[in-house]
This record gives sequence, structure tokens and C-alpha cells, in this order.
Amino acid sequence: MKLKFDPQNLLNNRNLNKWLGFALASMIVILTIWMSNSIVQNLKEEEQKKMETIVKATELLGSLDTSDDARRIALKIIEDNTSMPMILVDENKEAYEVRNLEKLENDLLTDSIFLKQKLSELEAIHDPIEVNLPFGKQYIYYQNSSLLTKLRYYPLALLIILLSFAAFTVWYFRTLERTQRSFLWAGMAKETAHQIGTPLSSLLGWIEILRLENVDPDTLSEIENDVQRLNQIAERFSKIGSRPTLHPHNIVEICENTYNYLKPRISTGINFQLRTKSPEIMVDCNPELLSWVLENLVRNAVDAMQNRGKIEIRASIKDNKAVITVTDDGSGIPSKLQKRIFEPGYTTKKRGWGLGLSLAKRIINEYHDGQIFVAQSDKEHGTQFKIILKTSK
Repeated sequence: MKLKFDPQNLLNNRNLNKWLGFALASMIVILTIWMSNSIVQNLKEEEQKKMETIVKATELLGSLDTSDDARRIALKIIEDNTSMPMILVDENKEAYEVRNLEKLENDLLTDSIFLKQKLSELEAIHDPIEVNLPFGKQYIYYQNSSLLTKLRYYPLALLIILLSFAAFTVWYFRTLERTQRSFLWAGMAKETAHQIGTPLSSLLGWIEILRLENVDPDTLSEIENDVQRLNQIAERFSKIGSRPTLHPHNIVEICENTYNYLKPRISTGINFQLRTKSPEIMVDCNPELLSWVLENLVRNAVDAMQNRGKIEIRASIKDNKAVITVTDDGSGIPSKLQKRIFEPGYTTKKRGWGLGLSLAKRIINEYHDGQIFVAQSDKEHGTQFKIILKTSK
């Protein structure tokens, strides 16, 4: 049984794995935050019980019937509280004792306005606790311990750390994947160029034999053109993976050569046109690779229109930049797919690996420091690809 490589299924499987990974990471984050909140809540309940114990100890100290042993125990309980800041006030809201707020103690005991502000802050955190003593009521204003305060922000800090780590991980693996993919493309391209070289040599020999057999010269000329084109394709593939040398070339001439080669080789049902506003537009480029990009765009348009419609190539200058557009009047590309068409492996065709447009983007963006993108696409006006390159200085 012959297995068929389907890049779309591979891409779908990768997307599924990404979503599963995202779901797993989300569960880990949610579980971590939930556990952190549980710890904070438990600590908060423990501190509440601790405050209730301190209140009982304060009442014992103020009671006239408390034994000496009970007083020592109550005093020990109060002295052991070194983490929870509190202010003890009388019925007139005048502070008479400050605990665990040594830096503010003098101001709280002497400055009534500052004391009032501080009591308001503490009341916003916890309701004051009433303490019943023989000589009157007292109130304890308190706030959470420094440990509990820090732990309340721990889930947020942990979430930020996890998100930062996740972002770094995604960036790292994407970079690694792109690097591996680049090496894979380069290896496939160079191997293709090597494999094409052998039959090309044989074809050149067969052409010479046909010439000796007095075959129609026009037929031989067309065969030679195709063989020469195959040689160009092999040269293009051999350059993938290594940055090509760029020299000033007239892109109008490159567009004309591409047009003249494709015109007799595409369906007669296609109205294929070339329009240029200037006879010369000089750009630092590699003509073989740039011609490859144009061929790819035209052939994709022909396939999309099913050999019926109009295709137009335009070359012009705008804002000191060379602009090449390839426009067709087909059914257009759905907006949600316009960004995906440049992804390696993505294709809507029944045949092909979906590498054409991704290689075109690499040739323009990376090798020529330019831009290639879908300028517009809809059912009424078709699709327009635009290439923008820097002109030669």
C-alpha cells in the first residue's frame, strides 16, 4: 500500500497538539493559582484565630480575677505576636498601645490626625475587635501580617512568571522549528537540483542527435527553451539555503522575460497581460529567484481560476520603491486564510506540498529585504499580490 504525504493533515495535527498543550498549560496555571489562593485563605483563617486568642489574652490581663499564672500565659501570648501590626484604642478612639508598628509608634500616640487616618486604613482591612475590660471597652485595629500580605500577591507574581516562561518557550521552539525547517528546505532544494542535473545532461545530448536527424528547427528551438528553463530551475533550487548575490537588474526586463516564457505555456482561456509604466526600474536582485516568484504567483492564479479568466502583471515605481503586482479576477481568498497561505505546508490544492508561496515569501522578505503580501482579495475584484522592493541607489 502506497502512503501519501498530506501536509494539511500534518498541519492539522500540529494545531491539535498546540491546542492540547495550551489546555494542559492552562490547567496547570489554574491549579497553581487555586492552590496558592487556598494557602492564603488558610493562613488568613489562622491569623483570625490568632487574633481571637490575643483578644482573650488581653481581656485576661485586664481582669481583676485573673491568677498570676493565667496573667503570665496571657502576657506570653501577646508578646509572641511579632507579625501582626495592631493599634489598641480606648472608647474615645485615643491610642494607648501600638504593637509591631515601631516606626510609626511615636506619631500614632501623639498625632491625632495621623492616628485617625491610620485607623481608617486598618478598618478598611478588618473590622475592629471589641475588648471588654472592667474599666471600659477597648478596640483593637489590626492588619494582616507581612507574610500574608506578600502571599496575597504571590498568585499574580506566579502567573506573570509562568506567562513569561510560556512566552519564552513558544518563542524558542518556534525559532528552533523555523531553523530546522530552513535546513530541511535547503536540503530538499539542493537534492532536487542535483537530481535534475543528470537528466538535463542527457536531454542536451538528445537535442544534438535530433538536430543531426534534421528535425524541424522551430520544434528544436522550443525544446531547447524548455531545457534551458529546467536548467534555470535547477540553478534556483541550488541557491535555496544560501543567501544569493544581488546585483542591479531591470525588473521590467525580468517581468517581460517571465511573461514571454509563460504566455505560450498557459491555457488560451487565460487573458494574460503585462503592463509597465516605465521602461527601466533598477533593483538589486537575483533575476532567477525573482522570476521564480512571479511564475509561482501566475501559476497559482491559473490553477485558482481553472484556466479561465484574466491575469495581469504590473511593474511601477512608487515612493522610490519598485512595485510589482500580480492580479487575477478569480473568486478571491477568504480573509481568514490570507495570512495562512504563506505558511509552509498550507495548500488548498489536491496536489502539491504547499511550499510555493512560503518559498516566495522567503525569497522576497529574507533574500531581497522586501515585502510580499495579499494587497486585496474578494469575489468581485479577484486577488492581487503585491511585491515591494528597494530600488538601486
